[in-house]
Amino acid sequence: MAKKQKIEEIKMGAPEWMATFSDLMTLLLCFFVLLFASSTQDAAKFAAIANSFDGAPGIMVDGDIMLNEHGMVGSGLEQYPDPPTAIEALTEILADEAKSIKDEIQEYIDEEGLDSKVGVEQFGDEIVITFEDFLLFDTGKADIKPAGIPILDTMGVKIREYTLDGYNIRLEGHTDNLPISTPQFPSNWELSSARAIAVGKFFIDQLEFNPDTVSAEGFGEYKPIADNATEEGRAINRRVEVKIIKSLF
Repeated sequence: MAKKQKIEEIKMGAPEWMATFSDLMTLLLCFFVLLFASSTQDAAKFAAIANSFDGAPGIMVDGDIMLNEHGMVGSGLEQYPDPPTAIEALTEILADEAKSIKDEIQEYIDEEGLDSKVGVEQFGDEIVITFEDFLLFDTGKADIKPAGIPILDTMGVKIREYTLDGYNIRLEGHTDNLPISTPQFPSNWELSSARAIAVGKFFIDQLEFNPDTVSAEGFGEYKPIADNATEEGRAINRRVEVKIIKSLF
């Protein structure tokens, strides 16, 4: 008796993974809308995000059937873009917002007469405020010296404004490459961490920063921004950075 030939069932319609993918993309779109509804954004650039969810190739919008390299897509499915399209638009908006904040802080620094003591730069969506270590600390110490308190107080008042507007503060301590070995600080790593923590505690204890918006870490000599072969370069590398970063969650 001949064996019955097994007939492979052919499933019609969209692949099973499409439903999950559609849900994920819908959640992503909702996330973008909620994120930017809470702040004032450039209307044209926000429209760019919305437009990125229309007209992308691969899946139709009018209820027709399309066949592509991933299989047949059934009627009624909406089209979704490649995720990087929306992400790139979001990145551009955050970078523009960071530039505006950087300019505001620079103007504030100039008005307060701190332009020779405090620097501010923008890197993508991050704003970085830099204090050279001699302004805040004595050599080999992590206690904020009295002369540094007015500088931290003045800058902290401005920085706190951004924590109330959805930004987090990350404090980073850095040193030069000259070794240190004391009971309190066995290496530059401990020293740089202690200095970052000291600034963070000042912001929280003295200026009432929300602790949830503040973090601190030390990098020792491992992230120099100048040549450690010269005294001038080592002085530049000894610093505390305050990074202002948009909280996305």
